[in-house]
Amino acid sequence: MPDFELFLLPFFTGLVLALMLPALGAYLRLRNEWLAALSYPHVAAAGTLGAVFLGLSPLLGGLAMAGLAGAGKRLLARRLSGDVCHALFLLAGWSTTVLVTANQPTAERLGHALFDGQLYFAGVVELLSAVLGSVLVLSALRFASSRLLLLRLYPDFSRLRGLTVWPLELAFDVLAALALALATMSLGVMATFSLVFVPPWLAFRRMGTWRGGLGLAMLLGSLAYVLAFALALLLDQPFGAVFGLLQVLFSLIIA
Repeated sequence: MPDFELFLLPFFTGLVLALMLPALGAYLRLRNEWLAALSYPHVAAAGTLGAVFLGLSPLLGGLAMAGLAGAGKRLLARRLSGDVCHALFLLAGWSTTVLVTANQPTAERLGHALFDGQLYFAGVVELLSAVLGSVLVLSALRFASSRLLLLRLYPDFSRLRGLTVWPLELAFDVLAALALALATMSLGVMATFSLVFVPPWLAFRRMGTWRGGLGLAMLLGSLAYVLAFALALLLDQPFGAVFGLLQVLFSLIIA
């Protein structure tokens, strides 16, 4: 029987992220950019391993690369669609990760940890980072929600009014990239992706209002997380794999 007191910090770290990521995922789905949930974590993983290879801070390396990808996406969007940008980021991040792990033996274990998740090793720093990051992301989304909805539902409104929209879009891209990179450090690539993709997808099939969809997405994400965390500990299994299968089960039942 596991000692649950040892896992309190990891549990609350993941719970905070399980509330924030579905909300962020709702806005990514609104913009038809759900592929960002895969591309930015891969870029963050590549940046983390690249920093290890260069002897720099892994956390700063992951966040820096993700932030650059978010900013670069806005520049590339002038010529390429959002899906194409994220597909290229995904390929670049994955390829870089494979090359670094193949040429730096000490980075191989960290590479596996980034993709599988290292939530069980989260401590005070990771919890504080998750809390501060989530507060920042949720506050920014609340502040910019009406404008993000307007840009998507009525794209000609800003153009007809002569309003400049690129600063808001750039800020959203960078914020999304940094939030996904931060989550990847604890939850791993696939668990982060599942929280961004599955709860908003299920919620938007059931709710008729935007706020209702956001609330249901956050509720589904947190419930799935709590159940998966408990099952993973009781069965002594990797959290990411249990969480992924549980999300698939939720999808089949609800959808």
